[in-house]
Amino acid sequence: MTLPATPGTPGRLVLRGDLLDFTADPGFAAPHEAPGVRWRTDHRVLIDAGRIVAVQPADQALPTGWGDAPEQDHRGRLLMPGFIDTHVHCPQLDVIASFGTELLDWLNTYTFPAERRYADPEVSRIGAERFLNALWAHGTTSAVVFPTVHKVSADALFERADAHDMRLITGKVLMDRHAPEGLLDDVEQAERDCLDLIARWHGNGRQAYAVTVRFAPTSTPEQLVMAGALCRSQPGIYMQTHVAENRSEVQWVSELFPDARSYLDVYDRDGLIGPRSVLAHGIWLDDRDHAVLRERGAQIAHCPSSNLFLGSGLFDWARAQREGLHVSLASDVGGGTSLSMLRNMADAYKIQAMQGTRLSAWKALHAATLGSAEALGLAHEIGQIEPGHMADFAIWNWSHGDVAHHRDSLARGSHGSLHERVFAWMTLGDERNLAATLVAGQTVFQSASVM
Repeated sequence: MTLPATPGTPGRLVLRGDLLDFTADPGFAAPHEAPGVRWRTDHRVLIDAGRIVAVQPADQALPTGWGDAPEQDHRGRLLMPGFIDTHVHCPQLDVIASFGTELLDWLNTYTFPAERRYADPEVSRIGAERFLNALWAHGTTSAVVFPTVHKVSADALFERADAHDMRLITGKVLMDRHAPEGLLDDVEQAERDCLDLIARWHGNGRQAYAVTVRFAPTSTPEQLVMAGALCRSQPGIYMQTHVAENRSEVQWVSELFPDARSYLDVYDRDGLIGPRSVLAHGIWLDDRDHAVLRERGAQIAHCPSSNLFLGSGLFDWARAQREGLHVSLASDVGGGTSLSMLRNMADAYKIQAMQGTRLSAWKALHAATLGSAEALGLAHEIGQIEPGHMADFAIWNWSHGDVAHHRDSLARGSHGSLHERVFAWMTLGDERNLAATLVAGQTVFQSASVM
């Protein structure tokens, strides 16, 4: 169950369990050869004021003054850094699992009507609460989020996240053409709204602003120029958008911007591509586009479940790895069908398998933790179980249901390996495996089975 919204100043807390995180990118190496996997059985994590202050074996005496700290005993469970979802849409919980269209029709039929309702401040407030509760109930503790074009929708997300000291990156959507009335802004008002939100929220606690271009077709050239100027003039802000999700979208962009070399070039020429740029999908990019992304340090947010559900295409992750691109993992709800990063990892495995590549559990889990944190420039704060980092945790049961219990028992056997067990958990698991979620040392979700 998601716990009531009772944020406060966290005190000392001790977590005990089996710790899994990463110190380096495992790449596409064979599981038994993969670097950077850190497995620490039966350890304690000491938390004070929302941060990790120490990690130690459970048989080691606690430091002086910690004897009275409350302890959550999760022996036999898997303790991991909370997942980082690098591309997800708050209002699209309203249209998740909608039937039967490709991207452009799906936007017009389902998404845009849902997003128009977020002009109402109360709809935005309730929607933000529902959305963040849902993230926590799936083990996600940080996210890069699309609200709607309405300033109030971004405000509502920031307010809810800030109340729980959650790392959130978001910003009002920019959209001044090719969308229905009620979802259109203009260049001048959009710039004022962005600057107001940046002044209020960017760098306030764990909140960060993202210049949020819906996608190239819904912004005029003038709005894209304004967005690029914002990126250059506001230190430390992010940029998020979509790029090359499916072929009909790519064709439409080429018709709208005939002087651009490619879809990516539409953004790059206006200064929107840099080390804090998060580009969702990136399936239909060419070699030059990949070189630009590598040179700029931008990342692709791979959205496997969404790509399969909408029939967008198969992202070649192994190629991106060879070419030195940053790739993070994302749910893209509501194009994606689940906020569960485990389900998205299972779909990512299938996508790579269809292209002759085997995705290890290590690579998938790294991409949703330390890999995403590094790509966002936040590895000092999130993505690892390390002193000084924020105490953002997801605590997992290894199995749920008879079939998974049986499979896990065999993987634990004398001939099993840690990767075999973790891969079975990743493939068979979902939000039902989640025991608890902590954000900044505070429990924001707890399964009824551990209460």
